[in-house]
Amino acid sequence: MPTDTSRSTSTPTSTPTFTAPTVVGYRALLRNREFAGLYAGFTLTVAAGTLSGFALGTLVDRQTQSPFLTAVSMYGATFATVLGALTLMSVADGSRPRRTLLALQCVSFAAVAAQAVPGLPLATRFGLLLVVGFFQSLATGTRMGLLVEVIPDSAYAPARSLMNITSGGMAVLGYAVGAVLLRHLSPREVFIVAAALTGIGLVLVWATIREHSIRLTRRPGLRETWAANIALFSRPGRRALLLNLWVPNGLIVGCEALFISYDPELASALLAAGSAGMLLGDLTVGRLLTADQRRRWAFALRLLLAAPYLVFAVHPPVLVATAAVFVASAGFAATLPLQEQLLASTPDPVRGQVQGVESAGRMTWQGIGAAIAGGVAQYLTPGTTISVLAAVSLTITVFSRRACHLGSAHT
Repeated sequence: MPTDTSRSTSTPTSTPTFTAPTVVGYRALLRNREFAGLYAGFTLTVAAGTLSGFALGTLVDRQTQSPFLTAVSMYGATFATVLGALTLMSVADGSRPRRTLLALQCVSFAAVAAQAVPGLPLATRFGLLLVVGFFQSLATGTRMGLLVEVIPDSAYAPARSLMNITSGGMAVLGYAVGAVLLRHLSPREVFIVAAALTGIGLVLVWATIREHSIRLTRRPGLRETWAANIALFSRPGRRALLLNLWVPNGLIVGCEALFISYDPELASALLAAGSAGMLLGDLTVGRLLTADQRRRWAFALRLLLAAPYLVFAVHPPVLVATAAVFVASAGFAATLPLQEQLLASTPDPVRGQVQGVESAGRMTWQGIGAAIAGGVAQYLTPGTTISVLAAVSLTITVFSRRACHLGSAHT
């Protein structure tokens, strides 16, 4: 697939449409040198983040024996992403996105490498964790902004599908590899491995991505970020899209966060089933369905995401529970058509920022969903809590359907 050179001109592109009858393959995407560079850098960033998070969690657990601090050390970076969305996400649409992405990845590299310093106080480690989360959220926005400039609009959903699959797969693989590494290496040495992966990703982006200069000429900053965010949330259709991208998914992640409490011996099988279902859903929806088919199936997929979890109210047999999680996780693929609708309603000059806000909000709601699940489970059984969160997720999906449809119709 040739590079879409029309995006390198100084004239903004027209509002994208998503009615292409063909489906772009993953191989064709990876033959695009710039996409391959973005994808490789993204893959290594996810792998490095998973390894460093696992190493930090292990280190904190050994030093403090505190489950709360250990959980915060592993997932606390997700809460810092919202800070980037609210303050400086407009840098994602600056006039030199390649240079911006390289600078942000340099900061992340330095923060990950600093974790390898011996004897670092825990307060400093948590501070570095927030730095990584903050700057990675800005890098995500910049990367997604570049994505829509280096590929045709018809390839957007397959590209996001491939990146979603990679993100889930690398997270699972990263934890497995991290567990193996920590049997033979110290957490400090695993931090060094993570820093090396971050550095390699940085070099790949530098070597493959060219500059794209069709962005805003005004100086990005807090004012520009807030102005774009206000415009983003001013339209009911966009608000509904973001609501459905964030909250139902976050609540289902909260269900997954209770697997260990629900059944410690079954938890690993449930988590594996969830990962497998998510990968299959993204592969099927992103690779095999056309844009029109994705739009038609979007609502059914959003229902599928939550409905199977209702069976946990009766503590089903092992096979039923595992199958329910597998089937439900395929519903995470509903993210793809919603992201397409959001992109179609976004003006070219702020595409990177809007996608960065969407990603940051989704990650933040995953943390919120886990916190809500843990809090409710203090008063209800884990199985009941899972079914309650699923019911709330379904309710939000059903009652926001019309607003999502209107948001799509007005793009």
